[in-house]
Amino acid sequence: MLKISRNNDVLVVAGDVSGDLHASNLVRELKKVAPSLIIHSIGGVRLKEVSDRFVYDLVSKGSFGFVDSVKSFGLWIKLISIVRRFLEDKKPAFVIVVDFYGFNRQVLGLSRDRDIPVYYYIPPQVWASRPKRANTISKICKEIFAIFPFEVDIYKKLGGRVSFFGHPLLDIVPDVDINKKIDIKKDDDFDYKIGILPGSRRSEIENHLGVFSKIFSNIESKFKNSKGYVFAVNEFGDEYYERIIAENYTGNNIRVVRDNNYSIRKDMTFCLTCSGTATLENALMGVPMIVGYKTSRINYELSRAVIRIPYISLVNIILKREAVKEFIQGDLRVNKISAYVIDLLHDNDKYNAMVSEIYSIRKMLGESGVNKRIAEKIVSDFEII
Repeated sequence: MLKISRNNDVLVVAGDVSGDLHASNLVRELKKVAPSLIIHSIGGVRLKEVSDRFVYDLVSKGSFGFVDSVKSFGLWIKLISIVRRFLEDKKPAFVIVVDFYGFNRQVLGLSRDRDIPVYYYIPPQVWASRPKRANTISKICKEIFAIFPFEVDIYKKLGGRVSFFGHPLLDIVPDVDINKKIDIKKDDDFDYKIGILPGSRRSEIENHLGVFSKIFSNIESKFKNSKGYVFAVNEFGDEYYERIIAENYTGNNIRVVRDNNYSIRKDMTFCLTCSGTATLENALMGVPMIVGYKTSRINYELSRAVIRIPYISLVNIILKREAVKEFIQGDLRVNKISAYVIDLLHDNDKYNAMVSEIYSIRKMLGESGVNKRIAEKIVSDFEII
């Protein structure tokens, strides 16, 4: 056990919307276990709400992909300087980095060089691409908190100290009565609720929302009682989403919603979903979906060169088969996806089979109380005074 004698300052770093969410929930639990900790954070709106001192809003400026990272190079240099100065001035008791390896690898090195213990929560998906990252993380981190059970062996083989306490989505995504979803008999007059999840980054929203809006228009032309729900993230205003929708859809049955507690999404009949955490959230509530993803050509070609797995959706990766249909890059076509979705909604047996299969993931990922267990583990490493 290390005694915190310098101060009780802690730095938490997250760089995207999903990481910001899970980091904020972990901070809440840390404050319950060790109220004397002073939390400084780099992240987004959720971390800002729970931190004692908010250092920088990285989430709204976060980047994804090679081209975006090049464009953000100046910002990253500035942030690295901010982190370096913070570590030297505050000498925090420990650092927690959450996901977002592109930037957080710099935080790892800066912490190591100053003998500051660092924890990695939600490590990068080294099983999908760039396996050498696991070596760096295993060597530097005091402990790695994996969110998938199969990640444990990867880091252990490299000498990393790693624990799996469950997936943090289990703390926030509500369980549902799966039988109610399966028992629903759908026909052309059914009140279909179609969720539209275009992603959390600006580039993702602009690449997917227009396409998904057009697909909804085709679904609506077949099923007259359909309603569309665009699930907005906090970093962008309604007007931003509404402008893109209006450019691609002339009806009035799509509305922008903010649904931080999943009370709306859990009742969706089907979702048009950008690849990412949202696919796993849907699965945990038994909400059927298609998964789409489109990026710039250069980002796509570079990704193809390093990705080692056949799927992009977390649902399919966990289940090791294409349980939900994926439409990637040039395959993200309005008419093709519309025809697939309409056919699936017409076929109750296929629909129910998808519901049951994706919902089975919930049992694979542990039990709720994940952030509480992680907070207790971190605090147990120190004598908080």
